[in-house]
Amino acid sequence: MAKDLEENMEQKGEVDNEVNIELLNNLKQKLETQKAEIDDKEDRLRRLMAEFDNFKKRSAKEREGLYNSLISDIAVSLLPVIDNLEKAVSVKTEDNNYKVGVELVLKQFKDVLNSNGITEIESVGKTFDPELHEAVSSVEDSSLGVQEIKEEYRKGYMIGNKVIRHSLVVVAN
Repeated sequence: MAKDLEENMEQKGEVDNEVNIELLNNLKQKLETQKAEIDDKEDRLRRLMAEFDNFKKRSAKEREGLYNSLISDIAVSLLPVIDNLEKAVSVKTEDNNYKVGVELVLKQFKDVLNSNGITEIESVGKTFDPELHEAVSSVEDSSLGVQEIKEEYRKGYMIGNKVIRHSLVVVAN
């Protein structure tokens, strides 16, 4: 009977070992499955975070473009006023205080434009660029280079890299 008990215990030990090995294999398989699921979820999370970051950048760029568009629309409606103030400053007058007052108003308008990112397009002495300038006439002048701007009839303005009004210019040669 002791011998039978020993044999029975040895068989039970072998069965326990087989069960333990099977349990370990099942646990390893579940662990690998869970690890794959975690990796997949981490990848999806990284992609979602990148997509959200791109969305934020795209939204900021669109807001800036919309802001610049609104500012340029307002500025375009004010530019004729600035043109008239520039003409008023260039007119000769006996009343010096009046002229100084008009110059101060013009300076204030230009400061407002500059503070909102609107800059004048430099023209006279520069080479003609159809993206910045609009030629209203051309003249022959041997003292100037080819496609050099001789005179400016109306100032042009830009906001950032976008032209909101082209300069009206006279081009030489």
